[in-house]
Amino acid sequence: MTHRVVVLAIDEAVGYDLTIPPLVLGAATGPAEERRYDVVVCGVDAKPVRMTTGFTAVLDHGPEALETADTVIVPGTRSPGPRHEGVLPGDIADAFARIRPGARIMSICTGAFVLGAAGVLDDRPATTHWRFADAFRELYPSVRLDPDVLFVDDGDVLTSAGLGAGVDLCLHVIRTDFGQEAANRAARYCVVPPWREGGQSQFIDRPLPEDGSDGVAPTRAWALRRLHEPLELSAMAEHASMSVRTFSRHFRAETGLSPGAWLIQQRIRLARQLLETTDLPVDQVAEQSGLGSAASLRQHLRTAIGLSPLAYRKTFRPSSA
Repeated sequence: MTHRVVVLAIDEAVGYDLTIPPLVLGAATGPAEERRYDVVVCGVDAKPVRMTTGFTAVLDHGPEALETADTVIVPGTRSPGPRHEGVLPGDIADAFARIRPGARIMSICTGAFVLGAAGVLDDRPATTHWRFADAFRELYPSVRLDPDVLFVDDGDVLTSAGLGAGVDLCLHVIRTDFGQEAANRAARYCVVPPWREGGQSQFIDRPLPEDGSDGVAPTRAWALRRLHEPLELSAMAEHASMSVRTFSRHFRAETGLSPGAWLIQQRIRLARQLLETTDLPVDQVAEQSGLGSAASLRQHLRTAIGLSPLAYRKTFRPSSA
């Protein structure tokens, strides 16, 4: 028997997210090419659903489809209640009430805000798009959010990171439900890798705070020009004309990090830039970024983003091969 999947489209839906489950799960087949999933898309009512990308979708099903779902998937949305107020509007709450007990519930990207507003994620691990992690934590503090991973599988509730991570989640579900071979067939059909290394932390842009003339900002700028050199805490404090203790206190107040942790972060950032933009051997990347050896770079990079230097370079600079 096919597994019944209902995708719940909520106004201001992210169109890309909305099409992932029908396409990826719809590509899952058995040995005789039989479909593994019956995927339909429904709305919270009979009205057309506005997308965030400049069009409106007329759906074939209303919320009654949720009553037959083995799995319900909520794509990303900009619906103001869940996204900005932490509340579930009445029409969405009524739709959720139709979901039968025992059904698996999933979200893609900012669809996690809807699950958060519905209370589905209370005291559970989850993820969402890294850019909206701080807003999510503020609205739903009881959720154990991990913004570094591509998806979280907590059994009957699953969440994915932003956009393309919905593909990773759907392939994971196929793999869990029907095995690796079925997931590989679906991935080949969709022309996507069946498994991606690392988490979404490899895609997060962490810009530096703006430099100014006060506090430790000038010393940070000075240190950034010398990442390839040994930088002792005492030398940084001396440059700032402060004692080590005072410098460390001001540094943490301005950056949220200790000087040592900040240096590691910036050296990893430089190493990533060198891996993306040069053909330098890994040991030279480690040396120029101040991380010392290739082994040290490998350890720090895997800890920070879950990838080895070679895997990172292959992902972000494939032409370097």
